[in-house]
Amino acid sequence: MIRLSGLKLPLDHSAEAMPAAICDRLGLEPHELRGHSLVRRGNDARRRSAILLVYTLDVDVVDEAAVLARFADDHDVRPTPDTGYKFVTHAPDGWQGKRPVVIGAGPCGLFAGLILAQMGFRPIILDRGKVVRERTKDTWGLWRRAELNPDSNVQFGEGGAGTFSDGKLYCRVKDPRFLGRKVLEEFVAAGAPDDILWEAHPHIGTFRLVTMVEAMRRQIEALGGEYRWQQRVDDLVLERTGTGEQRLRGLVLHDGSVIDTDHVVLAVGHSARPTFAMLHGRGVHIEAKPFSIGVRIEHPQSWVDRARYGQCAGHPDLGAASYSLAHHCANGRTVYSFCMCPGGRVVAATSEEGRVVTNGMSQYSRAEFNANSGLVVGIDPARDYPDGPLAGIDLQRHWESMAYVAGGSSYWAPGQTVGDFLARRPSTQLGEVVPSYKPGVTPTDLARCLPDYVIEAFHEALPAFGRQIAHYDHPDAVMTGVETRTSSPIRITRGKDFQSLNVIGLYPAGEGAGYAGGILSAAIDGIKVAEAVGIQLA
Repeated sequence: MIRLSGLKLPLDHSAEAMPAAICDRLGLEPHELRGHSLVRRGNDARRRSAILLVYTLDVDVVDEAAVLARFADDHDVRPTPDTGYKFVTHAPDGWQGKRPVVIGAGPCGLFAGLILAQMGFRPIILDRGKVVRERTKDTWGLWRRAELNPDSNVQFGEGGAGTFSDGKLYCRVKDPRFLGRKVLEEFVAAGAPDDILWEAHPHIGTFRLVTMVEAMRRQIEALGGEYRWQQRVDDLVLERTGTGEQRLRGLVLHDGSVIDTDHVVLAVGHSARPTFAMLHGRGVHIEAKPFSIGVRIEHPQSWVDRARYGQCAGHPDLGAASYSLAHHCANGRTVYSFCMCPGGRVVAATSEEGRVVTNGMSQYSRAEFNANSGLVVGIDPARDYPDGPLAGIDLQRHWESMAYVAGGSSYWAPGQTVGDFLARRPSTQLGEVVPSYKPGVTPTDLARCLPDYVIEAFHEALPAFGRQIAHYDHPDAVMTGVETRTSSPIRITRGKDFQSLNVIGLYPAGEGAGYAGGILSAAIDGIKVAEAVGIQLA
């Protein structure tokens, strides 16, 4: 088979247009084309009056060698790669070693546990939260009644933070082994729609993610894995070796019980602040890492659709439009859109009492009225939080607490219209754009809960973005604060063997450890770390 990339056809092309375009692209006679299958479909909307669908296809031809020779210098014509997943090892028959432990049941921990189970190592998976159905009820408790459960919320529990998100399943990490394909295929086997295998920007949405993580949990348990819910890890059992190195020998849980283990995948997510403090206190190597801070900005989805697709807005092959923006400001800061959620809502995402945090979420349909995106400013340790590895967490907490107060000290979020923001006046009422954040939004001045350099950067960036996307800086667009959990503020540094630099047997993984950002990259990292553990166990 031949992998043909970048084949462009107009919207609403006929079925017959595809084989004709393949033959034209490869210089084939119709009888030389045996068949083709879809690998990926995206779109090119740079010309709104002539939007194109962009295909990647696997093509079966009569003389494959001749075609490949003819296009030897064309990177869009290549042999179809082998994308099947191959296990690096398996447990020996009758394996009875110490069971590996995975801390965290988000995307990284889920796939670390799945791969370990599929290799035969019967992992134990711990999570401080609850199973996804109970967790969903607790999360709705905050959104509907302003009642927070610090251990069961958007951040903690089965499925991790990705469960209450847009469910995006694409990333920019290099993936020469096609581990992302393994992730998508496991999701489809667990009930995801099969279009995630070929859409250029696949997503799932919260309701479908809930049933999928349940199905994957059942698979892990059927393979000998074990879940233990509402189990917070409070300490490590460490042993000093003869050469002076520290080796992990177990975990101490919140109830004082101890799990005897030599291999732990640490997949706790970016909001496990007590765990980060415990690890730092135990001397595990941690360093501060850049992240971003800002707000969620909302516009009617119809505005974004028209701005991106013109008269083609609403076409079923295009779906709800998204955007990606960045602006480098005179004050040296960069403002950019983050985790854009078409047809979604802004959600309360705090995990600590007395703080307000925002995030974005969409369902699979992306059919809700507003589009929202993080509008954030990049910050870095050297300039903004130089006081040690955990200083970024202190910075997050400060502005989350200020947002809580600005919103009315009730888990309502502070909000401001773009018009009022650019005029440097507090909002006293909102306009045409109705914010989606629950339990509610308090009109105020966002300068109360964001650093001055963020406010100044937004003042410069918003008009610039308005010149790129019509109505982006519309006076009635709404900004809701604060967005602080864009990524982990720390990195739990690891070596090439995926183990902590100074604790043998501890495998930092995923977004919380600073090695991923989003569902797919976290899941891929979980696979890699599980493989490293499996090689040590086999």
